[in-house]
Amino acid sequence: MSECHHKLKLFALNSNMKLAEEIAEVMGIELGKCSVSRFSDGEIQINIEESIRGDDVFVVQSTSVPVNEHLMELLIMIDALKRASAKTINIVMPYYGYARQDRKARSREPI
Repeated sequence: MSECHHKLKLFALNSNMKLAEEIAEVMGIELGKCSVSRFSDGEIQINIEESIRGDDVFVVQSTSVPVNEHLMELLIMIDALKRASAKTINIVMPYYGYARQDRKARSREPI
């Protein structure tokens, strides 16, 4: 593996696995190892299965349908990466859900 990629890790969550696999292939790296599972009450559990301490980490995840589920996966993954001491955390988000409402159209409406 070249020095350029030594500290770079690429992870994929459930929304864009195929895209992440293609990116990894083009870059000549393997996808990072992580698992996404559920607690008995349905909450998402993420486990990073390799050391990422001091690495520049990229996560491929859209917030496509189901938007809330994919967003929660991403937020929990970011938290796990921070706690695992990633140097940087970068998100590759081909589709950004919740971006449709960029201005207030009516009174008492959120942005």
